Amino acid sequence: MRVLITGATGLIGTRVTQICHEKGIKVNYLTTTKDKIESQSDYKGFYWNPEKGEMDPEAFKGVSAIINLVGENIAKRWTQEQKDKILSSRVDTAALLHKSLQNNNHHITHFISASAIGIYPSSLEKLYTEDNEAVDDSFVGKVVVQWEEAADNFRDLGMEVTKVRIGLVLAREGGLLEKLKEPVNFNVGSPLGSGKQWQSWIHINDVAGIFVHTLENKLEGTYNAVAPNPVTNKELVNQVASKMGKSVWLPNVPAIAIKAVLGEMSRLVLSSQLVSSNKIEQAGYRFEYTNVAKALEDLMQ
Repeated sequence: MRVLITGATGLIGTRVTQICHEKGIKVNYLTTTKDKIESQSDYKGFYWNPEKGEMDPEAFKGVSAIINLVGENIAKRWTQEQKDKILSSRVDTAALLHKSLQNNNHHITHFISASAIGIYPSSLEKLYTEDNEAVDDSFVGKVVVQWEEAADNFRDLGMEVTKVRIGLVLAREGGLLEKLKEPVNFNVGSPLGSGKQWQSWIHINDVAGIFVHTLENKLEGTYNAVAPNPVTNKELVNQVASKMGKSVWLPNVPAIAIKAVLGEMSRLVLSSQLVSSNKIEQAGYRFEYTNVAKALEDLMQ
């Protein structure tokens, strides 16, 4: 098997590539930097420039599936320019892939796209499954809707489409954990807002594992990529502090202060999504990390 991965050098893409290679799956990847192109038998790079609508069609050669992980980092202050980048990096890139596939011969039958649990409205009580039809009215919610619509377009090409709604990714470098460790390290960590908001987290190994699982088992449809046991923000901060041998002694950071510093982006840390992992488990995926304490122990040792 050979798969084409966009965003292959990002946080999730790097681990997905590693797992593919461990399983003997060859990888083609797209890059906007020509001097980063490698050409090994199991790892081949191809140039593309989404802003100019350019893409090397040789990237599709021998490929049976696409894992689409490309996307501008959402954890930056949301100026209008940044908002445009966040949206276009997801929607316009998918449109370029779609157009390129239309104009070139290929044997690709499966399109697997990243998505996000940010599509679910913030709630302290509701457990969200993939069948939920309500959409969060925030910027993130609107982005995810367009992101998923762009993925659904690949059905027009006769492909099966899978959308993986990613939770809060815990990894050694990058992702949520890096942000949490900084203040805790200086003994100034504290829960954000009420601290009661649900954080549907997932270990980097499991989110990457879910993408490869959907690939190998040709799963179609929408799947949440979250660990089976979400925690509150307060629990998560306390667990991080405990693993670092630090104490959390400051009062909660008030929501109004977070909004003053982060602006509209404060939605990312104040929103609450209690998300179910049942569907992907029923589809045969076995989590490596189901407990946040064990996940942090692995990532912070």
